[in-house]
Amino acid sequence: MTKPLRAGLVGLGSMGRHHARVLAGLDGVDFVGVVDPMGDKFGAAQGAPVLNTVEELIAMGVDYTVVACPTHLHEEVGLALAAAGVCALIEKPVADTVEGARRLVEAFESRGLVAGVGHIERCNPALRSLRARLEAGELGDVYQVVTRRQGPFPHRIADVGVVKDLATHDIDLTGWVTGREYVSIAAHTVSKSGREHEDMVSAVGRLDDGTMVNHLVNWLSPLKERFTSVTGERGCFIADTLTADLTFHSNAAVTTEWEALQAFRGVSEGDMIRYAIPKREPLQVEHELFRDAVLGEPADICTLRQGMRTVEVAAAVLASATNGGTVLIDPVEHVAAR
Repeated sequence: MTKPLRAGLVGLGSMGRHHARVLAGLDGVDFVGVVDPMGDKFGAAQGAPVLNTVEELIAMGVDYTVVACPTHLHEEVGLALAAAGVCALIEKPVADTVEGARRLVEAFESRGLVAGVGHIERCNPALRSLRARLEAGELGDVYQVVTRRQGPFPHRIADVGVVKDLATHDIDLTGWVTGREYVSIAAHTVSKSGREHEDMVSAVGRLDDGTMVNHLVNWLSPLKERFTSVTGERGCFIADTLTADLTFHSNAAVTTEWEALQAFRGVSEGDMIRYAIPKREPLQVEHELFRDAVLGEPADICTLRQGMRTVEVAAAVLASATNGGTVLIDPVEHVAAR
């Protein structure tokens, strides 16, 4: 039998506590230690020893570590793990700056280490089904992707604004489900809660095949919403990632005898299908995929380079909101304002 992987965790905050729960029960993995200078205030360490420093965890001989500390510490912790030859699953966003993300990519890639980013929406059952259906050509040509991600302010977030915390979900999932790259973005932000960072953003962008994208993200709504729609040649997919439901609204395949509607040269309403999808916990799926990747098996994880690209697009969103223009996003030169 294969020897279990030795896994560690950095951070026992809101997300870290969930990671600890999954790691403690993950097949083929021994959960050996947690780093949190604040200690285990919520009794979430699942019996693993709680350490003060990353160096102590490395000394325990871990194969990989989940990094779930505040975003501004991701680079420091990730570079220490890479230098020690430890693989890492880093919570999103991978870093708080584009330069930091690039340094992390270089550190892990140059050493041939497996590293990924915790863009959890890639493991949502509705979005995984949507992506598979798009890849199979069920929608035909894709015209537009629209996302809405809004809800009350999460008091656990203090070091970044809504763009880097929430909008990075939508940036990543849009590129992932379509298999395309952002080439431009235009955005507006506001800050209404008295905090340093923005708490609402509205963005319009374009992908490299001409697909239009629209993102509405905020921390100012009493309504919690996680909505993704993809409109294309044959209809529209709608994914609710809170409930993991996926529906398809097809273009009508029947003719109409209503003269007023016959004059309209667009599409008309057809059948609606709600798919029955197996609904496994996304975090469990994310951990299983990363474990398999560390073992050298094929696994569809979000790579550091993909995570870096999301940080680049988020930086373009903030740049657009600052300068009031469209920001072009070049695959080679990264971010250039117009």
